[in-house]
Amino acid sequence: MHFLFKKIFFIIYVSLFILSCSQIKKIKFDDVVQFGKKIEKDTALLKLFNVENDVALGKKLDEEMKRNPKDYPFYFYNQPIQFLQDIVNKIISSPLIKYRNIFKYKVQIISDDNIINAFCTPGGYIYVYTGLIRSLKNEASLAAVLAHEIAHAELRHAKNRILKAYGVDLIKSIIIGDNPDKLKELAGNFFSGAYLMKNSREDEYEADEYSFKYLQSTLWYPGAIKYFFDVIKSDAKLHIVERLEDTHPIPQDRIENIDKMLKDAGIKDPDEKSLKTLDYKMFVKTMP
Repeated sequence: MHFLFKKIFFIIYVSLFILSCSQIKKIKFDDVVQFGKKIEKDTALLKLFNVENDVALGKKLDEEMKRNPKDYPFYFYNQPIQFLQDIVNKIISSPLIKYRNIFKYKVQIISDDNIINAFCTPGGYIYVYTGLIRSLKNEASLAAVLAHEIAHAELRHAKNRILKAYGVDLIKSIIIGDNPDKLKELAGNFFSGAYLMKNSREDEYEADEYSFKYLQSTLWYPGAIKYFFDVIKSDAKLHIVERLEDTHPIPQDRIENIDKMLKDAGIKDPDEKSLKTLDYKMFVKTMP
């Protein structure tokens, strides 16, 4: 009886295995070749676009944004802008920054208290909304956000997505001024938080890692981006949070990854010196 049971079980197991195998599409050699060619083409496409092109594209986008004050109401008070620029200058002094002498790393403020966000276009053009500046509780959090955007530029995340969507020839035509309509469309993507501008989770993890490393060479607490996450999670203005998460998804494991990096690096809990809470409150209070 026991032998009969084992035999029946074996027959059922073999039958199910054969059935499952019959459902798997056979992979042909041609499929593998075509997949390899696609990877080769994508890699070649990205190599054709050098870092100087990143700067040229970022400059064109910046000019287009300035022609659209309705969507991009730029903030022109010099003292707050310089406050942010001083932070950026300290971050890019990190030995890990590769393009400090090529990318602009110029920070600009967009005057909209209803948007908690920041973004960076190719070539190191950084944009921060007043809504984000006013919502943060300490200077270290702002430094962490700026370092995160710098990491996106250094890793050329936006450039990669733009090239894959539009192609090298079209983007180069935008750079030399031959395609103003596409330039307007591309600049509009940053405002609308369209799919093209949405950072993948992998991009966000990578930018978190590098921003953490950049801050390790400064006086700011390297894990301070966690406080930015706390602001987003606790904000009652859900439409603002949704707008931010359109471009910067914030899953729980991003917070866990930061905690792990802090633990692995043996970094202790922050103090006032590494957070600069009082100084930051005074800055925000006096900000026009």
